[in-house]
Amino acid sequence: MGWIASFKAKRADKAATNEYNRLHEIWQEDVQSLTKLITVFTAASKGEDSVPNTLMQQKGEHTLWSATGIFHETGRTPSSYVGGSTGVSIPVGGGIRFRVGAMKGQIVPGIELQVDKDQGVVMLTTERLIFTGPIKTQEWNFDKLLQLSTNEDESDYFISVSNRQKTSGVRFAPATGREFNRFLGSATSAHEHGYAEVIAELKKMEKEAVVLEPKLTQPSAQSSLQ
Repeated sequence: MGWIASFKAKRADKAATNEYNRLHEIWQEDVQSLTKLITVFTAASKGEDSVPNTLMQQKGEHTLWSATGIFHETGRTPSSYVGGSTGVSIPVGGGIRFRVGAMKGQIVPGIELQVDKDQGVVMLTTERLIFTGPIKTQEWNFDKLLQLSTNEDESDYFISVSNRQKTSGVRFAPATGREFNRFLGSATSAHEHGYAEVIAELKKMEKEAVVLEPKLTQPSAQSSLQ
């Protein structure tokens, strides 16, 4: 193998190793989340909290997960005035004219967007999602959920509920957001279908994850076998 071919092979091997490390890290994160989910929901099925709290809990409600996050809510940027000035001259006598100016235009409402309101503690229970901060306190009851969505890296969540017109939500660091997504999905599913069904599905996923562990295959090793 010439030095150019050797250089290309080493570069390909390095790229393959980096991709393997990335995928394996995600896989480990998923396996750890599954193990944690099974532990937490098994505890909830036995009537146990997994997060210490001072909540006024509803009957049968148990805490599942908690982290620091940012609360945001639909708001508007300040309105602006768009237009120009016009003016006319009015004669007042003796060759003197008095100039009167006027503004002609319109008020343009601000752009509607999600506005950060506070930073505090986000807590997930078997019945609701709760945000508590020094300025804002908000809760989203599972029974009133209309829509849940997140962005591509699962860090930002947008929640619509039937008892409020404004869309609100919470944002986390990406790694925290990915774990939250799995807990939130499992919590809403358990709320609808019960603990037994969710725990059984999580254990099934845990077994499947073992088989799906990423394997490192370097291009140079493959080419040498050909």
